[in-house]
Amino acid sequence: MSAEEPAAEPELDGPPAEGEPYPPEVRFLDLDGRQVILVGTAHVSRSSVDLVRRVIERERPDCVCVELDAHRYESLAKEKKWESLDLKQIIRKKQLPTLLLNLLLAAYQKRLGGELGVQPGRELLEAARVADEHGIPIELCDRDVRVTLRRASHATSFFRKLLLMSELLVAMFDTTEISEEQLEKLKDKDVLTELMDDLGRALPALKRVLIDERDDYLSERLRRSVGDRIVGVVGAGHLEGICRALGEERQVDLDALSTIPPVSGFWKVAGWGVPLAILGALGWIGFTQGADEMGEDIVFWILANAIPTAIGGILAMAHPLTILAGFVAAPLTSLTPVIGAAYVTAFVQAWVRPPVVKEFQTVADDLMVLRKWWQNKLLKIFLAFMLPGFGSILGSLLGGGKIFSSLFR
Repeated sequence: MSAEEPAAEPELDGPPAEGEPYPPEVRFLDLDGRQVILVGTAHVSRSSVDLVRRVIERERPDCVCVELDAHRYESLAKEKKWESLDLKQIIRKKQLPTLLLNLLLAAYQKRLGGELGVQPGRELLEAARVADEHGIPIELCDRDVRVTLRRASHATSFFRKLLLMSELLVAMFDTTEISEEQLEKLKDKDVLTELMDDLGRALPALKRVLIDERDDYLSERLRRSVGDRIVGVVGAGHLEGICRALGEERQVDLDALSTIPPVSGFWKVAGWGVPLAILGALGWIGFTQGADEMGEDIVFWILANAIPTAIGGILAMAHPLTILAGFVAAPLTSLTPVIGAAYVTAFVQAWVRPPVVKEFQTVADDLMVLRKWWQNKLLKIFLAFMLPGFGSILGSLLGGGKIFSSLFR
């Protein structure tokens, strides 16, 4: 089907004759003789909470599907037990940027939820709660959020990741009060989807992973749900996409959408190619210009990497051991793609100054206050990751530039 052709949609049934009519965000779809009732919600809207309860209690479906995965459901329902989070393991697996992005998105949504006086995701919990009250089976139909974020990370370049984080930071630190008119608009849309729609023009790959792929994933999970009458509770931003996917009877490969793509061979070669080129250049300088010239370039490489990385640690107000670790590690880690200086400094900071449970619990609020990035120990780990990391990148550019320029002396 081309982009210009109108998408097919499942046959629409009307709402039941009895009771107050449903608003437009409730869709009745006929799917091969089975009825699917989609409820599009705003994740920070109190009216969405009430609507979800009303639909489930009136329709009494065979199954309720909610736009949650097991990980997010546990986080919402049990107020995630932060004391079980192993930060050192997250750093070892190089998932710190993913955790930060997850926290930024959650904090942005929580800020808007505060304006509207409702906990973000409350309507999804309400769907599960009402279903449980009436003995209706619940299915968590969303893709694992960790897979989604890692696929998004894989599909987005480093500089576009910086753009996304900067957009989120600007949005969080913006102290402009939201007008009543804006609040009313937010009640009619999924806030996170609205943000992604805005970014989609600049970050189409990100929108594809966060929105379009999940439209397909959710539609297939709805199709596979057990029962003749199903209620699906999803963000309003997914409503049209799910209707199109069901209408077109797309064949969706859930396994393919749940797979994290491997790093391409090009980047593996490039990752080792640059360090080998630097070492090769040093060897050539030593062979053609003498050991003294090679020694000068080695010293410059060490200092060019060590000093900016240490300055980054100082700006983060990291522990002295963290600063020292960055100073020592940067000249070496810049010569291998296996680990970066930023991960070394983050790991040491987490080891010598581990955050306490309270700081995990307040991190979404602390994220929105700039000075608290230096006060909250969890946020300081992120600072000890980002600022030395920028210093290491700068140092590698300076050191590498000096070494390659020496080839032509």
